[in-house]
Amino acid sequence: MITLMTYGGAVAADAGGTRTGGVPLVPEDFEWPECAHCGGPMQFLLRLPLEHGSVLTAFMCQNDPGLCEEWDPFARGNRAMLLPAEGVRAATPPATGVTALGAVSGVAFEDVEAETYFDASAEWVKATGRPVRQVLGQRGGEPSWLQGDETPACPGCAGPMPFVAQWEDGHDVATSANFGGGGCAYTFACEPCGQAVFLWQS
Repeated sequence: MITLMTYGGAVAADAGGTRTGGVPLVPEDFEWPECAHCGGPMQFLLRLPLEHGSVLTAFMCQNDPGLCEEWDPFARGNRAMLLPAEGVRAATPPATGVTALGAVSGVAFEDVEAETYFDASAEWVKATGRPVRQVLGQRGGEPSWLQGDETPACPGCAGPMPFVAQWEDGHDVATSANFGGGGCAYTFACEPCGQAVFLWQS
């Protein structure tokens, strides 16, 4: 069984739950992440509540696309973090830099009987008649790598990081994330260590 993430319609910029775009919901001591390469603020991509009370949140530099190694999990051109679910507020984005996606999209979850993510995506399109771009990814299961396996080691315990979700770039090319043009992003989290990792392939 594959749990697909599908386009759930437009939602508020500060909506709870799982979404792409908008603004992150953050604790009082939050500092907007900056790219280690260009020094600019990163673009907020997504939030995904996890089972044990934390929220996976991911950012990626888009100030100089392709020049800041934003695809690499440890080159500091992107940032994933685990934030609390309670005691948070909507962050105020920096006044400069590319900090937001072009749309805020809710995410729905649908179980599909299939062996792989790409099989499940094809089955969902066939069953619903909706466009394939409205498949936004999968939660859990096994990552369907576009290139080789890049499962990261946890920066805390050095063990293989548990896979959380695979993400498509978005339902509308005009407002989507930049994962190399039709690529996929992969998020991992080690909740006991408080660590999260983001990377993409195309």
